[in-house]
Amino acid sequence: MEISAAGRLEVRITTADVGKRVSVRRLSEPGGAGEKFTDTVGVLTSWTNGVLLITRKSGESVRIAESALVAGKVVPSAPARRRGPAASYEELARIAARAWPPVESEWLGEWQLRAAAGFTRRANSVLPLGDPGLPLDDALSAVRRWYGARGLPAFVQTATGAEGTQERLCAELERRGWVREVSAEVWTGALAPVADLAEGAGVILSRDADEAWLARYQRKGVSEVALRVLGGGPSVWFATVPGADAPAAIGRCVVDGRWASFAAVEVDPAQRRRGLATAVMAALARRALDEGASAAWLQVETENAGARALYAGMGFSAHHAYHHYREPAGAGTATP
Repeated sequence: MEISAAGRLEVRITTADVGKRVSVRRLSEPGGAGEKFTDTVGVLTSWTNGVLLITRKSGESVRIAESALVAGKVVPSAPARRRGPAASYEELARIAARAWPPVESEWLGEWQLRAAAGFTRRANSVLPLGDPGLPLDDALSAVRRWYGARGLPAFVQTATGAEGTQERLCAELERRGWVREVSAEVWTGALAPVADLAEGAGVILSRDADEAWLARYQRKGVSEVALRVLGGGPSVWFATVPGADAPAAIGRCVVDGRWASFAAVEVDPAQRRRGLATAVMAALARRALDEGASAAWLQVETENAGARALYAGMGFSAHHAYHHYREPAGAGTATP
């Protein structure tokens, strides 16, 4: 907190600091000898009518009454990662979009509108990478028309927690009644250590998702559109560990320049804790290294404690969070 020369806490932020990363202390239990304070760090996304809105790294919005402020200051952007590959949010966002491509897309300024007949929110949401070229309300109206014409609900994918992410857009969407339905994180790590984790014996690699691979994939009844999404990307590989009736484990990797992405790493529940997920990722990592990749990324939902523990043990760590906001009156069947 900011402390004056006289030793007093001071509020050193104003409405002019909207859009900056701040740290504030507020009085959470006013009155009495047992007063308590709460600290909040995040992006100051608005300051109107005596209320501050601060969006944390997780995407959570915190409303703070101006009258409760005890101290506040502008702080530097989130510190650079000290391990793993360096990457900007925009670089990872573009890489991720290419690794899970829609079957149809259109640009609205620097917003990419993506559709794939409702197969996953990632392929059926707007990816805002800059200015849409219209006032926000007009841009959102255009988005809703575009998805409505395709019989899909409108989703906007946003990110928080890194330099260049979209805390202010999150706050504006929430102010307009858009509902955050799903949050997850993008994690990054070095690729070579993953390749060294296991021999990968018994893992079969293929360019196509065959019937056996699809039998283990969590989404059943995969359509032709879904197959196009799964098979899309610069250099796609599918991994399978054969089993009795269906594969014991599967995985998918997309190699794109220096990056390799891991997705759809799934293991038969009856064969978990045998290192099969690690074997799948190691085999895919070696293939990606052969193609010149050196860095890796993956997406993991915030509630998936098992996956988070597995990936942390492999040397991955969180880079930023991302969220899907659904239009206020939307309806549809897209899934995460």
